[in-house]
Amino acid sequence: MILIVDSGSTKCDWISVDSYGNQLLDKIKTKGLNPAILNEEDLLSIIKSSSDLVDNQAEVSHVFFYGAGCGTEKPRLLLKQVLEKIFQNALVEVKEDTLAAVRATISNENEAAVVCILGTGSNCSYFDGENLHQRVSSLGYTLMDDASGNYYGKQLIRDYYFNHMPEDLKIAFQETYDLSGDTIKHHLYKQPNPNAYLASFAEFIFAHKDSEYIKNLILKGLREFSKNMIMQFSEEIKKVPVHFAGSIAYFSKEEIYEVADEFHFKVGNIVRRPIDGIVKYHIKQLASWK
Repeated sequence: MILIVDSGSTKCDWISVDSYGNQLLDKIKTKGLNPAILNEEDLLSIIKSSSDLVDNQAEVSHVFFYGAGCGTEKPRLLLKQVLEKIFQNALVEVKEDTLAAVRATISNENEAAVVCILGTGSNCSYFDGENLHQRVSSLGYTLMDDASGNYYGKQLIRDYYFNHMPEDLKIAFQETYDLSGDTIKHHLYKQPNPNAYLASFAEFIFAHKDSEYIKNLILKGLREFSKNMIMQFSEEIKKVPVHFAGSIAYFSKEEIYEVADEFHFKVGNIVRRPIDGIVKYHIKQLASWK
């Protein structure tokens, strides 16, 4: 059994296939496994919460894991060790989520492109057809992650508390979520995955996209992301498309095209779930093993 895994900070999708690429189990879903935020105990607990993973652990021969928080060596090795503890018969590879986005969005294997992630977090890389390049080191959700789910969640909460939100939306917002100060502070400062908690509020913006306030909020985030992330590749975007992966990108298509006109880049593919693309990639690779 081969496991192909795509993880953000909020959720993690596991697809199991055999050596011929046939899917073996229904898609397995767990909470996100971000080793930059979670410790070893939390990571182990999340994986072991799935009976399908536990029941089949001895049958797994390969794990191809792509995840948020795996772009630097220390957290990547932590997660690799955790996976090897559980899947003791498996060869384990752990790669950053940006590579999953590349493999899910490019139209052919050697295509050069700027590839962006807009999900719970956000990131941007240049793929030259062989290698990934990043010119800004991510400092995580507190300081970066423009136009991500946690960015929009934070903006909504701030605007609600600072009374910058239109009254009709404010009423709808407080009817949808528990917005007590104690609850918010508990999740942000005493619970794991505060970035995923913030991102849970982002659904509100896509349920109220007819609001001028919401549209402007989406555009504000995308402009910040374009200025700070996409424009680091100002020369490359003159020649290659800019692809997007993630749920925030998928539901912000109209606004992405609007901002692309402002910043003069060409929008390529927009993919909601990278897992579908990386499964296809690895099934192709499996064929070369035979």
